[in-house]
Amino acid sequence: MMTGTSPVTLQAVGDSALLVGFDNEISQSIHDQVLTLAQSLDEDRSEGVREIVSGYRTVLVHYDPLTVDFETLSEAVKSRIGRETRLRPTGRHWQIPALYGGEAAYDLDRIAREKDLTTEDVINIHRGTVYRVYMVGFAPGWTFLGGLDPRLFTPRLETPRMEVPPGCISIGGQQTLVAGPSMPSGWNLIGQTPERLFAPEHEDAFLLAAGDRVSFRAIGLEEFDRLSDLAEEGTHVSKELPWS
Repeated sequence: MMTGTSPVTLQAVGDSALLVGFDNEISQSIHDQVLTLAQSLDEDRSEGVREIVSGYRTVLVHYDPLTVDFETLSEAVKSRIGRETRLRPTGRHWQIPALYGGEAAYDLDRIAREKDLTTEDVINIHRGTVYRVYMVGFAPGWTFLGGLDPRLFTPRLETPRMEVPPGCISIGGQQTLVAGPSMPSGWNLIGQTPERLFAPEHEDAFLLAAGDRVSFRAIGLEEFDRLSDLAEEGTHVSKELPWS
Protein backbone atom coordinates (compact mmCIF):
# COMPACT_ATOMS: atom_id res chain seq x y z
CA MET A 1 0.00 0.00 0.00
CA MET A 2 1.02 3.65 -0.33
CA THR A 3 0.88 6.61 2.04
CA GLY A 4 1.67 9.89 0.31
CA THR A 5 4.66 8.96 -1.86
CA SER A 6 6.03 6.30 0.52
CA PRO A 7 5.33 2.57 0.06
CA VAL A 8 4.26 0.73 3.20
CA THR A 9 4.61 -3.02 3.77
CA LEU A 10 3.01 -5.25 6.40
CA GLN A 11 4.48 -8.62 7.21
CA ALA A 12 4.22 -11.28 9.89
CA VAL A 13 7.10 -11.74 12.32
CA GLY A 14 6.55 -15.15 13.82
CA ASP A 15 3.01 -15.83 15.00
CA SER A 16 2.62 -12.89 17.38
CA ALA A 17 4.05 -9.75 15.76
CA LEU A 18 3.30 -7.55 12.77
CA LEU A 19 5.99 -5.40 11.18
CA VAL A 20 5.01 -2.19 9.37
CA GLY A 21 7.78 -0.99 7.08
CA PHE A 22 7.97 2.45 5.49
CA ASP A 23 10.27 3.56 2.66
CA ASN A 24 13.77 2.08 2.87
CA GLU A 25 15.66 5.18 3.99
CA ILE A 26 16.62 7.02 7.15
CA SER A 27 14.99 10.43 7.06
CA GLN A 28 13.03 12.79 9.28
CA SER A 29 9.94 12.57 7.08
CA ILE A 30 9.88 8.76 7.24
CA HIS A 31 10.51 8.83 10.98
CA ASP A 32 7.61 11.28 11.39
CA GLN A 33 5.34 8.69 9.77
CA VAL A 34 6.72 5.96 12.03
CA LEU A 35 6.16 7.96 15.21
CA THR A 36 2.72 9.15 14.17
CA LEU A 37 1.54 5.62 13.42
CA ALA A 38 3.01 4.32 16.68
CA GLN A 39 1.27 7.12 18.57
CA SER A 40 -2.06 6.38 16.90
CA LEU A 41 -1.81 2.66 17.65
CA ASP A 42 -0.83 3.32 21.25
CA GLU A 43 -3.53 5.92 21.96
CA ASP A 44 -6.33 3.71 20.69
CA ARG A 45 -5.07 0.15 21.04
CA SER A 46 -6.77 -2.63 19.17
CA GLU A 47 -7.83 -5.61 21.25
CA GLY A 48 -4.95 -8.03 21.73
CA VAL A 49 -2.11 -5.57 21.09
CA ARG A 50 0.59 -6.04 23.72
CA GLU A 51 3.42 -3.70 22.75
CA ILE A 52 4.32 -1.18 20.04
CA VAL A 53 7.98 -0.62 19.18
CA SER A 54 9.14 2.07 16.74
CA GLY A 55 12.42 1.98 14.82
CA TYR A 56 14.07 4.12 12.14
CA ARG A 57 11.54 3.16 9.46
CA THR A 58 9.42 0.46 11.06
CA VAL A 59 6.72 -0.12 13.66
CA LEU A 60 6.64 -3.55 15.29
CA VAL A 61 3.29 -4.49 16.82
CA HIS A 62 3.35 -7.39 19.28
CA TYR A 63 -0.03 -9.04 19.77
CA ASP A 64 -1.76 -11.97 21.44
CA PRO A 65 -2.58 -14.47 18.65
CA LEU A 66 -5.30 -16.02 20.84
CA THR A 67 -7.11 -12.66 20.91
CA VAL A 68 -6.56 -11.25 17.43
CA ASP A 69 -5.26 -12.75 14.18
CA PHE A 70 -2.76 -11.27 11.74
CA GLU A 71 -5.31 -10.43 9.04
CA THR A 72 -7.66 -8.61 11.41
CA LEU A 73 -4.83 -6.64 12.99
CA SER A 74 -3.42 -5.79 9.55
CA GLU A 75 -6.73 -4.20 8.54
CA ALA A 76 -6.80 -2.18 11.77
CA VAL A 77 -3.24 -0.96 11.16
CA LYS A 78 -3.98 -0.05 7.53
CA SER A 79 -6.90 2.12 8.65
CA ARG A 80 -4.58 4.02 11.02
CA ILE A 81 -2.02 4.60 8.27
CA GLY A 82 -4.72 6.11 6.11
CA ARG A 83 -5.52 8.78 8.68
CA GLU A 84 -2.05 9.27 10.16
CA THR A 85 -1.74 12.91 9.00
CA ARG A 86 -4.25 13.94 11.66
CA LEU A 87 -1.63 13.34 14.36
CA ARG A 88 1.84 14.72 14.96
CA PRO A 89 4.67 13.17 16.94
CA THR A 90 5.45 14.69 20.31
CA GLY A 91 8.64 14.60 22.36
CA ARG A 92 10.96 16.37 24.72
CA HIS A 93 14.20 18.29 24.26
CA TRP A 94 17.03 17.17 26.52
CA GLN A 95 20.34 18.93 27.08
CA ILE A 96 22.84 16.23 28.01
CA PRO A 97 26.18 17.03 29.71
CA ALA A 98 29.14 15.73 27.73
CA LEU A 99 32.82 15.41 28.55
CA TYR A 100 34.58 15.64 25.19
CA GLY A 101 38.07 14.25 25.25
CA GLY A 102 39.33 12.42 28.31
CA GLU A 103 39.94 8.72 28.73
CA ALA A 104 36.78 7.64 26.86
CA ALA A 105 37.41 9.72 23.71
CA TYR A 106 39.62 7.19 21.96
CA ASP A 107 38.92 8.52 18.46
CA LEU A 108 38.43 12.26 18.89
CA ASP A 109 41.90 13.38 17.84
CA ARG A 110 42.01 10.91 14.94
CA ILE A 111 38.70 12.18 13.55
CA ALA A 112 40.02 15.74 13.76
CA ARG A 113 43.13 14.79 11.79
CA GLU A 114 41.16 12.89 9.15
CA LYS A 115 38.77 15.81 8.67
CA ASP A 116 41.54 18.41 8.64
CA LEU A 117 39.96 20.02 11.69
CA THR A 118 41.18 20.86 15.15
CA THR A 119 39.92 18.82 18.08
CA GLU A 120 38.08 21.91 19.29
CA ASP A 121 36.43 22.23 15.86
CA VAL A 122 35.07 18.68 16.13
CA ILE A 123 33.74 19.37 19.63
CA ASN A 124 32.08 22.63 18.62
CA ILE A 125 30.49 21.13 15.52
CA HIS A 126 29.18 18.14 17.45
CA ARG A 127 27.77 20.09 20.38
CA GLY A 128 26.36 22.80 18.12
CA THR A 129 23.73 20.49 16.62
CA VAL A 130 20.24 19.58 17.82
CA TYR A 131 19.72 15.86 17.20
CA ARG A 132 16.62 13.71 16.81
CA VAL A 133 16.27 10.42 18.67
CA TYR A 134 15.55 7.88 15.97
CA MET A 135 15.67 4.77 18.09
CA VAL A 136 16.42 3.49 21.58
CA GLY A 137 17.44 -0.13 21.49
CA PHE A 138 19.98 -2.81 20.64
CA ALA A 139 20.84 -2.67 24.34
CA PRO A 140 19.10 -0.85 27.24
CA GLY A 141 19.50 2.91 26.90
CA TRP A 142 21.60 2.84 23.74
CA THR A 143 20.25 5.87 21.85
CA PHE A 144 20.72 6.48 18.13
CA LEU A 145 20.59 10.10 16.98
CA GLY A 146 20.13 11.62 13.54
CA GLY A 147 21.17 15.06 12.36
CA LEU A 148 24.95 14.78 12.53
CA ASP A 149 26.77 17.54 10.66
CA PRO A 150 28.15 16.06 7.37
CA ARG A 151 31.60 17.39 8.26
CA LEU A 152 31.78 14.70 10.96
CA PHE A 153 30.53 11.71 8.96
CA THR A 154 32.97 8.91 9.81
CA PRO A 155 32.77 5.18 8.95
CA ARG A 156 32.55 2.72 11.78
CA LEU A 157 35.67 0.89 12.87
CA GLU A 158 36.66 -2.16 10.84
CA THR A 159 37.25 -4.08 14.09
CA PRO A 160 34.83 -3.29 16.94
CA ARG A 161 36.16 -2.76 20.43
CA MET A 162 35.15 -5.51 22.84
CA GLU A 163 34.05 -2.98 25.43
CA VAL A 164 33.34 0.75 25.54
CA PRO A 165 32.64 2.86 28.64
CA PRO A 166 29.03 3.40 29.77
CA GLY A 167 27.55 6.65 28.52
CA CYS A 168 30.09 7.00 25.71
CA ILE A 169 29.26 9.44 22.91
CA SER A 170 30.31 8.26 19.48
CA ILE A 171 29.98 8.66 15.72
CA GLY A 172 29.15 5.96 13.19
CA GLY A 173 28.58 6.86 9.55
CA GLN A 174 26.00 9.65 9.40
CA GLN A 175 24.76 9.23 12.96
CA THR A 176 25.82 9.81 16.53
CA LEU A 177 25.16 7.53 19.48
CA VAL A 178 24.90 7.80 23.25
CA ALA A 179 25.51 4.47 24.94
CA GLY A 180 23.81 2.99 27.97
CA PRO A 181 25.68 0.24 29.81
CA SER A 182 29.14 -0.84 28.67
CA MET A 183 29.13 -3.16 25.64
CA PRO A 184 31.16 -3.93 22.50
CA SER A 185 30.95 -1.24 19.80
CA GLY A 186 32.48 -0.36 16.45
CA TRP A 187 31.58 3.33 16.66
CA ASN A 188 34.14 6.16 16.95
CA LEU A 189 34.30 7.46 20.53
CA ILE A 190 34.55 11.22 21.08
CA GLY A 191 33.32 11.70 24.64
CA GLN A 192 31.21 10.49 27.54
CA THR A 193 28.18 11.63 29.52
CA PRO A 194 27.67 11.09 33.25
CA GLU A 195 23.93 10.70 32.58
CA ARG A 196 22.46 7.23 33.00
CA LEU A 197 20.18 6.73 30.02
CA PHE A 198 18.94 3.46 31.50
CA ALA A 199 18.05 3.64 35.19
CA PRO A 200 15.78 0.70 36.12
CA GLU A 201 15.14 2.08 39.60
CA HIS A 202 13.15 4.97 38.06
CA GLU A 203 9.47 4.57 37.22
CA ASP A 204 10.44 5.48 33.65
CA ALA A 205 13.67 3.52 33.23
CA PHE A 206 14.63 5.24 29.96
CA LEU A 207 15.41 8.95 29.87
CA LEU A 208 15.08 9.29 26.10
CA ALA A 209 12.42 8.13 23.66
CA ALA A 210 12.07 8.08 19.89
CA GLY A 211 11.09 11.55 18.68
CA ASP A 212 12.90 13.41 21.46
CA ARG A 213 15.51 16.05 20.66
CA VAL A 214 18.99 16.04 22.14
CA SER A 215 21.65 18.72 22.41
CA PHE A 216 24.94 18.44 24.26
CA ARG A 217 26.50 20.77 26.84
CA ALA A 218 30.27 20.51 27.07
CA ILE A 219 31.60 20.04 30.62
CA GLY A 220 35.01 19.59 32.22
CA LEU A 221 36.39 16.64 34.17
CA GLU A 222 35.58 18.11 37.58
CA GLU A 223 31.93 18.62 36.67
CA PHE A 224 31.82 15.19 35.05
CA ASP A 225 32.94 13.57 38.31
CA ARG A 226 30.42 15.59 40.33
CA LEU A 227 27.53 14.76 38.01
CA SER A 228 28.58 11.11 37.87
CA ASP A 229 28.16 10.90 41.64
CA LEU A 230 24.69 12.42 41.39
CA ALA A 231 23.74 10.05 38.58
CA GLU A 232 24.88 7.05 40.60
CA GLU A 233 22.63 8.24 43.43
CA GLY A 234 19.68 8.12 41.03
CA THR A 235 19.46 11.78 39.96
CA HIS A 236 19.07 12.68 36.29
CA VAL A 237 21.73 15.24 35.44
CA SER A 238 20.37 16.29 32.06
CA LYS A 239 18.17 19.36 31.67
CA GLU A 240 14.85 19.43 29.85
CA LEU A 241 14.65 22.45 27.54
CA PRO A 242 11.53 24.12 26.12
CA TRP A 243 10.36 22.51 22.90
CA SER A 244 10.69 24.86 19.98
